[in-house]
Amino acid sequence: MEVVNTVGRRKAAVARVFVKPGKGQITINRKSLEDYFPLEILQFEVKQPLMVTETLGSYDVTINLDGGGIKGQAEAARMGIARALCEVNAEYRPVLKKNGFLTRDPREVERKKPGQPGARRKFQFSKR
Repeated sequence: MEVVNTVGRRKAAVARVFVKPGKGQITINRKSLEDYFPLEILQFEVKQPLMVTETLGSYDVTINLDGGGIKGQAEAARMGIARALCEVNAEYRPVLKKNGFLTRDPREVERKKPGQPGARRKFQFSKR
């Protein structure tokens, strides 16, 4: 198996994921997973597809992350890894789908409207 290339997205974050057989090393923007995501919960979120399919130590993952915040980036990386695992082995698909890792979360920030301070907030109404 050669390198498998996929894309994961969440909010404004885009993750380009490259998966190849290896020792389980995860690299994000040329940094280790622990350096890029110091929060334990975000590290767990990125590793979830590998843990569910029980392939945590068998693939090297390289991720290029761009845009968004740290939570959106972690979820984009999770989706990219899940898509790559589906390409590697089709038997992983039902497990990943059941856990919701293959579904693109469509929620985006609503745009600000003219004549308002935010997307839905209105300026304070004054009767007199």
